[in-house]
Amino acid sequence: MSQPKRKILLAEDDRNFGAVLKDFLELNDYKVTLCEDGNAALAAFNTKTFDICILDVMMPGKDGFTLAKEIQESNKKIPYIFLTAKSLKDDMLHGFKLGADDYLTKPFDSEVLLAKITAIINRKESLLVDENEPDEFTIGKYNFDYKLRELSHNGAKNLLSPKESDLLKLLAMKKNDVLDRDYALRRIWKESNYFTTRSMDVYVAKIRKYLKEDPALEIVNIHGKGFRLIER
Repeated sequence: MSQPKRKILLAEDDRNFGAVLKDFLELNDYKVTLCEDGNAALAAFNTKTFDICILDVMMPGKDGFTLAKEIQESNKKIPYIFLTAKSLKDDMLHGFKLGADDYLTKPFDSEVLLAKITAIINRKESLLVDENEPDEFTIGKYNFDYKLRELSHNGAKNLLSPKESDLLKLLAMKKNDVLDRDYALRRIWKESNYFTTRSMDVYVAKIRKYLKEDPALEIVNIHGKGFRLIER
């Protein structure tokens, strides 16, 4: 099953380097918008959504530091990485003071950049958990205590595994609505690919068995979207 690709804004004025880096990232399942100056990058940011920005510091029209400040004015949560040909300590410190998630000096290993991008996005997504989310749920005839990982019914209790508990919580919070598969995969498994998708299918099957004593409950597969916990 094809999953939505994470989107990268790449601001890089070196046309050849930018094209090579764009191709590399797209080969690794990212969707990249390449802009060759800061003004074009800001315009792209204001019209599209991105998961992360990679900003060259030295660019015509608008440098990377100025671009980062203006991006933050509209979205303080967007992560970004600075790229530069300068290894000056003051520049690096300035970048981090602006809130950069990382700072790479050219030349760098593309595989290292790829690993940093993946780690940063995963870390940011894991912080999206709402601290006010409930921990106790009534699901049909069942009571579910997320913190204790206990699913109880008629005095009987099932102790769920951590992933079973995480998945049931997301389904319960979306009860009678669609739980987006890609969101659940990135939140619980930290990545969305063929193997994690198959793993999630296995866990959904397990949860169906836990809930089988209540015929009013059903977990249905919404093709191309995710799963829906229905309580009739």
